[in-house]
Amino acid sequence: MKRKIYVDLIAPLGMVGITILSGALLMSVKVKADDSVVDNVSVTVPASCTMSGTGMNSHTAEIPNGTYQANIGTTTLHAFCNDANGFAIYAAGYTGNEIGGTNSNKLVGTAATNNATIVTGLATSTPTPDISNWAMKLAIQSDSGNTTGTNAVTIDSDTEGSFANYHTVPNEYKKVAHKNTATDMTASTGGVKLTTTYAAYISKTQPADTYTGQVIYTLVHPASEVPLQPQTTEAGCIRYYPNGSNVEGSMGCQTISTSATSATLLASNFSREGYGFAGWSTTYDYSDSTGFLGPQEYITFSAGQYTGSNNGLSLYAHWIKSAGSLQDWSGCSSLASGAVTALTDQRDGETYAIAKLADGKCWMIENLRLESTNSDNSTGNLAQGYGGQFAGLADAEPAWANNSTTANSLYYSGTQDGTASIDIGTSNASYRSPRYNNINTSSRASSPTTKNTAMYSYGNYYTWSAAIADTTDYTTNNQSVENTSICPAGWRLPKGGDKSNEANNEFWSLVVTGINNGTNPANYESSTTPHYNNTPEGTDASNKLRAYPNNFVYSGLVSSGTVNGRGGNGRYWSSTANSSGRTYCLYLDSYSVYPGTDNNLKDNGRTVRCVALSV
Repeated sequence: MKRKIYVDLIAPLGMVGITILSGALLMSVKVKADDSVVDNVSVTVPASCTMSGTGMNSHTAEIPNGTYQANIGTTTLHAFCNDANGFAIYAAGYTGNEIGGTNSNKLVGTAATNNATIVTGLATSTPTPDISNWAMKLAIQSDSGNTTGTNAVTIDSDTEGSFANYHTVPNEYKKVAHKNTATDMTASTGGVKLTTTYAAYISKTQPADTYTGQVIYTLVHPASEVPLQPQTTEAGCIRYYPNGSNVEGSMGCQTISTSATSATLLASNFSREGYGFAGWSTTYDYSDSTGFLGPQEYITFSAGQYTGSNNGLSLYAHWIKSAGSLQDWSGCSSLASGAVTALTDQRDGETYAIAKLADGKCWMIENLRLESTNSDNSTGNLAQGYGGQFAGLADAEPAWANNSTTANSLYYSGTQDGTASIDIGTSNASYRSPRYNNINTSSRASSPTTKNTAMYSYGNYYTWSAAIADTTDYTTNNQSVENTSICPAGWRLPKGGDKSNEANNEFWSLVVTGINNGTNPANYESSTTPHYNNTPEGTDASNKLRAYPNNFVYSGLVSSGTVNGRGGNGRYWSSTANSSGRTYCLYLDSYSVYPGTDNNLKDNGRTVRCVALSV
């Protein structure tokens, strides 16, 4: 009795690409010394890597019981790449449009029988025991279609052997071939071609049926990247996955009880060089944009929904590759409302997700993490408004204010020598401009499982003088400091204010006018510090601020050298002081929001969000 076998190779999809901007060409035209113009011409060349397949969906065979057959169809994968960092090709079983599932690497029959599958295996002619199985292999094509650089392509191996021989079909992405340098693989050189084929052994007892399956091949570049893939759920648990290559940090299980109907998500403890963190995604490949969630968004669900067998919730870090520099960025006008990108701070290389929010302005949607930096800002190109008076952050000082909290002071002038002896205009240590560096990103928990644990997303804490980068903070009353801040050049602190100043209060514009569609707080008429209060969680302004893409988090504050409220409230500096020598802030907790109207002591440590100067 014969069994009919179908193996479909699906078109490559889910390509993960890292855009490399290279070779800026600058052309200067000088007329004369007293009447000159400079014309700058810039050319960017993005990395381009593509892969196509020919001969797909032609893999069929009729195989009698007790018979082995190799070379079931042949497909050619044709890859081009000009990325100097190379590329890699990954493969995985894809049965039922699913990667990583129970049947993803099986050939599944149409009959409703327990044996109506053919499992992955080495597909040898005499397997022991007598079990039907199938396998795949690759080979470098040696015909004239392969030209420059072909010999550098490597077919990979793992513990089961080389993919150059028949190999089990993996149930998750595995690297099957790679090339470490690919600048010579362009259309003009023919790229590289690899052939793929399949084999199967059919046991003596395999039921008569038609069995089908798929394999997905995905090209990623650079060669160090890996394709994203789904992860298993864990009953009674919200599991947070790093979802990418070279991600630092870890996160444990956030438990869900059988009676729970809601949860506040954990802020992210993950960081990834060159990428901004835009929140959590319910899909590993970001295919469902309606499933984007803020880092501490409040979610609701049915009792027991995530506590049954295999019914946990898997959330994936939503990474966005840096599109350039924060400094002097001018791309806000081209962003659509709600659109998200990522940009890198030239001072320390940190990358932040950026979004155009409901007020029509572009905000960082991550808390500032600036630490010690030796960046030279003598031209004023790196930081907002400093000119030659600011050189960066000093190294940590052994004691600040209460002699127990280390902090970083800002350099305003003088030689940047990396010592802690800089005096910024007063001998009184409490007037310095510190960053509380003993309670910052470097102290994040190793595997946080509760919302009040130290998290990377909470960022760093700054006094107001550090936030505005001004030594006159204690004499600044009833006005906004607009020309200097710790934000990068081209960015600034948002403005705050009380009821009489709401027109200039940018937190107010974001929360009340933008996010809440112009609805005033309930006690707007009775308070000089209007706010939302006692509104139900899940519908209130607080949760809207924490939702994607706003992404404000409960980072708390530092008072007297101790962190307070982390995981329970968020406090963000504005650039505006009041007449009492205090400073307006955005405050949010689970039931209330003071949209830039809360006022606080200037020497507390709070977090910073920056807004773009241009819209």
